[in-house]
Amino acid sequence: MRQSRTASTVRTIAGWLVVAIFFFPIFFWTSVAFRDARDIFSWPPKFIDFDPTVRNFEKVFGISLGFGYGTQETVDPGGGNFYMAPRLLDSIIVATFSTILAIVVATLAAYCLSRMHFRGRHEFVNWVLSTRMMPPVAVAIPMFFIFKQFSLLDTYLGVILVHGLMNLPLAVLLMKSFFDDIPAEIDESALLDGASRWTIFRRIVLPMAKGGIAASAVLCFIFSWTEFLFVLTLTQTGIKTVPVVSSTFVTSIGTAWGNMAALGAAAIVPAFIVILLVQRHLVRGLTMGSLKQ
Repeated sequence: MRQSRTASTVRTIAGWLVVAIFFFPIFFWTSVAFRDARDIFSWPPKFIDFDPTVRNFEKVFGISLGFGYGTQETVDPGGGNFYMAPRLLDSIIVATFSTILAIVVATLAAYCLSRMHFRGRHEFVNWVLSTRMMPPVAVAIPMFFIFKQFSLLDTYLGVILVHGLMNLPLAVLLMKSFFDDIPAEIDESALLDGASRWTIFRRIVLPMAKGGIAASAVLCFIFSWTEFLFVLTLTQTGIKTVPVVSSTFVTSIGTAWGNMAALGAAAIVPAFIVILLVQRHLVRGLTMGSLKQ
């Protein structure tokens, strides 16, 4: 009994230690957002004993101490423009709508691949998997010329389409595995009762696959939120997402680490909110398929 209790205590301590190791970079990066340059570059480094300031957030979001918009100077003497509120909004719009696009298309495609047997189905699944293995740099330049021909450069629609296409193979494969875990006998019973395929999909299968949809949506949102190459290639002066505009914090007089940390800390919040919204279904979705009857 004592040995079991000791082992449980050791596992608990080890678990908290692992959590602390993984969360320490996030804590340190967030704390940098509330420091001035003197405290950021102090040695030995200060983890707690520094004077917090919100000036980095003021410069990044264009607010004053009274939280009045547009009154704070956002241009650095080194040439960097640190006003990033519109760019954060660009990231939210692109990640949200590209995730919706990928999930809607992937859900329909995955259900067909899971339930309908047709010639070449396995080959098609392998082809979908192979597109995910393709390096993005191999298609970035062709995408640029195609989008230029259709006037999609520097537009929300263009970036949303390319991010949706980027996430589509992953979403299809994930959703297919989730639909495969739902017994096909349920569909057959509903068909015998006179239900159509669309009714079965909408009223029976989709509610049972909510966990899988949530897990796929979170992954698609995060991949779109952090994507760099396509946005860099397909945008010029209008739309810029957070990963791309982070390079503007490197100026002629150095890197504005405090402002960059403020933008990074703010960029964590939308992804965290998305995870909170789907947390009821996320754990079930991530564990679907782990146990077989």
